[in-house]
Amino acid sequence: MSFPVHRGRRLRRTAALRTMARETRLAAEQLVAPLFVVEGSGVRQPIASMPGHARLSPELVAEEAAALAALGVGAVLLFGIPARKDAEGSGAWDAEGPVPRAIRAIRKRAPEMVVWADVCMCEYTDHGHCGVLADGEVDNDATLPLLARAAVAYARAGADVVAPSDMMDGRVAAIRAALDAEGCARTAICSYAVKYASAFYGPFRDAAGSTPRSGDRRGYQMDAPNVREALREARADLEEGADFLIVKPGMPYLDVVRAVREAVDVPLAAYQVSGEYAMLHAAADRGWLDLDRAMEETVIGLRRAGADLVITYFARVLAARLAEGRAAAEARR
Repeated sequence: MSFPVHRGRRLRRTAALRTMARETRLAAEQLVAPLFVVEGSGVRQPIASMPGHARLSPELVAEEAAALAALGVGAVLLFGIPARKDAEGSGAWDAEGPVPRAIRAIRKRAPEMVVWADVCMCEYTDHGHCGVLADGEVDNDATLPLLARAAVAYARAGADVVAPSDMMDGRVAAIRAALDAEGCARTAICSYAVKYASAFYGPFRDAAGSTPRSGDRRGYQMDAPNVREALREARADLEEGADFLIVKPGMPYLDVVRAVREAVDVPLAAYQVSGEYAMLHAAADRGWLDLDRAMEETVIGLRRAGADLVITYFARVLAARLAEGRAAAEARR
């Protein structure tokens, strides 16, 4: 076929035609909304580097989860910020800690919402690393039982999914064994199998107070130039018992999302991280781009790359826009 027989513009002419011909779809149930949980009651602490987001006490997290559920958002992902931290990160498995309390509150307020609980030590340790330290280095094997204890605590509170983000070797097997031994065999594991040592985590660390006091996380998070390593990590976590996987960050690693998607046959999530969110807001604040369009374009880009789910701080705003679009389409019929 050649011009003028083939005219690509024919199916781009109207909004209805573009929708009809669309190859990749985006729906609210494909979105996962991260939420930050702090101790106390009636607490709402805005996060300066993440416009529109705040650290919330458990009952306010449950209120937010209910609002997200009403918009059709697929799940929430909880990060806990304890009042006190120690070298071991013992607050991570406290049954009365912020995450278990938030899970129980969500179960009462929004029982239909799927609840994921992040499993890591960085928010709970006073040194800010993702595991316990020995001679200044993260001790991989000593960290595994602590991660397992945290996962069991969240599962017992009612989490549907535990999501280990620590990047310790063998953590999925340790968590799966502990869950099964404690009668939590139904709890799924969504592993951050492919998590890079990234410059895009800054606002999250500000929100969670999890910046390492010394050193960095390059010794256990992945090196940015590597793709084949990502496939090894993904396959290893599946062999250990992960039910589905996460690639993090999202936008700078679209090729990795595609490579992992083609290598595995389980659901795959891409995490549009805090720095990506803050970057778009900063550009929009300067009038350099249209935030709504950029939000939709970046999330659909992650879907197009192969992500079945997108973890994004835009989840609530994007779900509301999708609902408005559906309502407008119905009104035209």
